[in-house]
Amino acid sequence: MAGSWIADAMQRLLREAFAPDRVWDWDGLAYVPVDRDVDPRRWQELVHAGPDDATVTQVTEGQATCSLSCPSVVADMLRLAHVRPGERVLELGAGAGWNAALLGCRAGPGRVVSVEVDPALAGQAQQRLDAAGVGVAVEVGDGADGWPAGAPYDAVIATYAVETVPWAWVAQCRPGGRIVTPWGLRGHLALTVADDGRSASGRIAGMGAFMASRAASVRRGWAETRGDGPADDERPFAREVSLLRSWDLLMALRVHLPDVRVFSRADASAAWLYDGIASWATIDAAPDGGPVVYQGGPRRLADEVDTVWDWWLVEDCPAWDDYGLTVEPDHQWVWCRDSETGPRWPIRSADRAAA
Repeated sequence: MAGSWIADAMQRLLREAFAPDRVWDWDGLAYVPVDRDVDPRRWQELVHAGPDDATVTQVTEGQATCSLSCPSVVADMLRLAHVRPGERVLELGAGAGWNAALLGCRAGPGRVVSVEVDPALAGQAQQRLDAAGVGVAVEVGDGADGWPAGAPYDAVIATYAVETVPWAWVAQCRPGGRIVTPWGLRGHLALTVADDGRSASGRIAGMGAFMASRAASVRRGWAETRGDGPADDERPFAREVSLLRSWDLLMALRVHLPDVRVFSRADASAAWLYDGIASWATIDAAPDGGPVVYQGGPRRLADEVDTVWDWWLVEDCPAWDDYGLTVEPDHQWVWCRDSETGPRWPIRSADRAAA
């Protein structure tokens, strides 16, 4: 079984062996450092927090820029890559080196190459990989370019999110090969390269949040986008706020409004929307009635969400895994339910997917 080798590899290659001596903890306002030699107990708690928890390993200008991904997502993406012993694998984003080590454990020495844009991270990952004895090479470069020197690959797997899949990944993967990558704010894709090598297509295969590529456009956080001014618009919100925690609805919003961030309170009593530029909306329960929307900026984000929500209901509430992506050399699009006959939306924003 595909999962058995992953479990064995994770037991052999312990996560803590690839964690730096300094990791980072979110205190509700900012990331604070936790050093192994200063607070070993907290360091262990962060490194082994749980199967669905990532460990932040690098913070740059207050933003998390590298992490050990949560083990459950790592395992799922490795499973989707269908790597077999002896196959050639390209990884984009070495980070701390753990994912590359797991791939090397499966494919064998000299069969995996990982590309990392940060020279310091690349050097540290190479040291850990050498110590593990898995025979993985780390190269410094832009992940969007892949690594043509080792092509063709049987599988390509990225550890960071992209909005568009770089064509180099498809071109450097053999026909029938697999490309597994996080896509945007949530979810990861499993694509198969066509027999003629001129396209790749596949479905959303899992859900989760991922760090974006280093070259992705930098947007404001919620506080900066919201500012401290009054709302421009206030109205009742005639929707069930708890559904803004539904992966199915969130995926529909991600497809139609890719630049809009949506997050909500754990008890689903409130939600926040923002575009990272100047538009925002707050949906909150009124003390004596139903939810109320407060919004500001040039866009009316709650109104845009209403429009997508209507589409989702008319289409009989597509599930998150009803969506997929098709990539061709000069364009790509996302589709729903059927890649040929279902509704589709072109993806116009290309990004340089630096590791």
